[in-house]
Amino acid sequence: MYHEINHPFLKHKLTALRDKKTEHKEFRELANEITMLICYEALKNIEVEDCPIETPMAPMIGKKMKNDIVVVPILRAGVGMLDGILTLVPNARVGFVGIYRDHDTKKPVEYYSKLPEGVINPIVFIIDPMLATGGSVVATIDLLKKKGFNNIVLVSIISAPEGIKTVEKAHPDVEIYTGNVDEYLDENKYIIPGLGDAGDRLFGTK
Repeated sequence: MYHEINHPFLKHKLTALRDKKTEHKEFRELANEITMLICYEALKNIEVEDCPIETPMAPMIGKKMKNDIVVVPILRAGVGMLDGILTLVPNARVGFVGIYRDHDTKKPVEYYSKLPEGVINPIVFIIDPMLATGGSVVATIDLLKKKGFNNIVLVSIISAPEGIKTVEKAHPDVEIYTGNVDEYLDENKYIIPGLGDAGDRLFGTK
């Protein structure tokens, strides 16, 4: 199931992110701000448990998260969202998955993975700025499930309808949170209207 976050402040930020005049420094800052806004919503269903504390005034029973949080950016563009979610959950563990889309076949190719061990009932947040065909995300979810991670949430800044359908068909248990569902994929599998190549715009490589 997917959730499009329709907060007006997020849409304001997203417009600035899409603008081709936005340089990479501002693009990175906006990407992290948008990630925080989306992740705030994506974290609303986490489980909590009672936690006794003492305030300066009196003892009380507060709440704390029951699950470890694991953040997995898909290299390389997902790294541009990492600071945004770690601002909200600074104690989160971080893993990395490297998958690229083959230029000719358009299929995902895995080239790297490093995931944390010893986590307790983890919730894994996959972060990737753009959910286009969905191939890389599905491959990442496949890999995570093989490693024993089954509670998975996907966070993307923008998504194509085609990518959402691909992920939902392959992994209907994975919740998708996105800042906007765009119109379609063009013949080159780029999201329209999209925002261009997120990795290049994040890191100033083009």
